[in-house]
Amino acid sequence: MVASSGKTLPFPQMFASSAIAACTAEALTLPLDTAKVRLQLQSGSTKYKGLLGTVLTIAREEGPSSLWKGLEPGLHRQCLFGGLRIGLYEPVRNVYVGKDFKGDPPLHLKIAAGLTTGALGITVASPTDLVKVRMQSEGKLPAGTPRKYPSALAAYSIIAREEGLIGLWKGLGPNIARNAIINAAELASYDQIKQSLLGMGLSDNVGTHLLSGNIVPNAHPPPGLGAGFFAVCIGSPVDVVKSRVMGDRTGRFSGVLDCFVKTARNDGMLAFYKGFVPNFGRLGSWNVAMFLTLEQVKKLFTPKDE
Repeated sequence: MVASSGKTLPFPQMFASSAIAACTAEALTLPLDTAKVRLQLQSGSTKYKGLLGTVLTIAREEGPSSLWKGLEPGLHRQCLFGGLRIGLYEPVRNVYVGKDFKGDPPLHLKIAAGLTTGALGITVASPTDLVKVRMQSEGKLPAGTPRKYPSALAAYSIIAREEGLIGLWKGLGPNIARNAIINAAELASYDQIKQSLLGMGLSDNVGTHLLSGNIVPNAHPPPGLGAGFFAVCIGSPVDVVKSRVMGDRTGRFSGVLDCFVKTARNDGMLAFYKGFVPNFGRLGSWNVAMFLTLEQVKKLFTPKDE
């Protein structure tokens, strides 16, 4: 991930660029994420059916604005997680390849850097993920019934008071697994394909950025190919468990393993792929929006004389 000029941006500027791009993508694609969470949390019910059906049901019953439930903690999450995972990617990758390395780093070290920064970023940002899931999971309430979490800031306080400070990191294990896998697939593949396209003589412009983002993370790769497709296939079971553990306010699950076992026993193995289509669709559209925004914002931080 280099500046458009080919120069490496300092971490503060890269962090700011990444946070802005991630927040922009979050705001644009949050309805798909809300639909994904509702489908993942659904157990023993058929209220929500498919991506479009879930979006329409939520909008009809709770109002269109409900599709953006969790936007506040979602933006908190992207400022921290998006800024750290993307902003640290190149420094960590450079540590892995060594200061004397010349040329394009090998793919396996790009993947290692993506796994590392994804794990580090979500460890810091996991409480924001928890609050986002809790707010997204609240459905339509009876008239006059106040919401348990009126705002993100209130939610942090309520969860810490009721479940302990450590409760804010509930579901951290599957959260790390899910985000490390997807982060590695997104950043390493975008990095690799962008460098390959530039090596073929393409200019470092919007067309190249869109092509780099579409080849890998978008929802239209060739059948069976594309890191975005594999990332969702591998990450979906831990994503479902993450959502269920984080959304558990009644003590139904004693831990991650218990959630895996109970989900498989009560809902079947296909339950681990609930929300797959909105998850895949959201991942693709999110990455296109994020990478296009990132490349343009980075230019604003690049000195004009370089």
